[in-house]
Amino acid sequence: MASAAALSSLSSLFLSSSRSSSASSSAPSTSFIPRSLTHPPSPLRLSAPAPSPAATSGGEIETTFYYNDDPSNIVTFDPPERPEGYVPPPAFDELPPETEEEISAAYEEIYGPAYSGESVLGNDIYVMDAKLKKTSSHLWRKKREKVADGFEERVVQVRRVTKVVKGGKKMSFRALVVVGNKQGQVGVGVGKAKEVVDAIVKSSANARMNIVTVPMTKYSTFPHRSDGDYGAAKVMLRPASPGTGVIAGGAVRVVLEMAGVENALGKQIGSKNALNNARAVVVAVGKMRQFSDVARERGIPMEELWK
Repeated sequence: MASAAALSSLSSLFLSSSRSSSASSSAPSTSFIPRSLTHPPSPLRLSAPAPSPAATSGGEIETTFYYNDDPSNIVTFDPPERPEGYVPPPAFDELPPETEEEISAAYEEIYGPAYSGESVLGNDIYVMDAKLKKTSSHLWRKKREKVADGFEERVVQVRRVTKVVKGGKKMSFRALVVVGNKQGQVGVGVGKAKEVVDAIVKSSANARMNIVTVPMTKYSTFPHRSDGDYGAAKVMLRPASPGTGVIAGGAVRVVLEMAGVENALGKQIGSKNALNNARAVVVAVGKMRQFSDVARERGIPMEELWK
């Protein structure tokens, strides 16, 4: 009996819910009516989201974009007021006419001295202006500034060397430079570059980084004989009496003269390569020692060295 009563209650509930749903479906719904039929059109307005209190305190301003402005409206320009004492510049056609000297000076300032051979600004007509000077090494040589450090430079050799790469041969120049102050300090340097001037600059800097001190006596000669070799080059250096001069050749002579040696004998044995012979001289000079240094190491007076 209890089950029959439960079934009857469920069936009655189902019938009541179906009647209510049919009644609601038969009644017209206003939610599906288009909004354009019930409300007039409104202009489109886009605005940024409302700023937070932190953003408002930071100084940000809300920006609103209006798309319903009429483009036919005339917008008047209201310029700011001019300051007191303002004098408008004269028009181009109201300026006084320029003289021939002013025109020539302006032309020379831009393009350099004229080809007529006359200079209004006092420039040298035989020197081309820096703005028009070509940088090509085949036509113009670059001017190299000398370093004022007391060292003199002498170019011993400039050779064109080639590097074989994947795309072909890469040409460059190699320069051998000897620097010295003729007071016992000398250096040998080598550098490579695509231009001769750049190669000389590099080799000069390299020579200044490899300065050695040449031991000399009061007669501007070596304290004793010494030999040095570098690669296949071998050099013999011998002291000489005053008035002999520097008897040597090639790179050996250049290195000794730049060091300030006035009386010495030098000979190249083996290779004639200038770079190897110059470095062999540096090696031979590095083996030399002064008499005072030897006496100090031995702990005896310098006069007892020859006893």
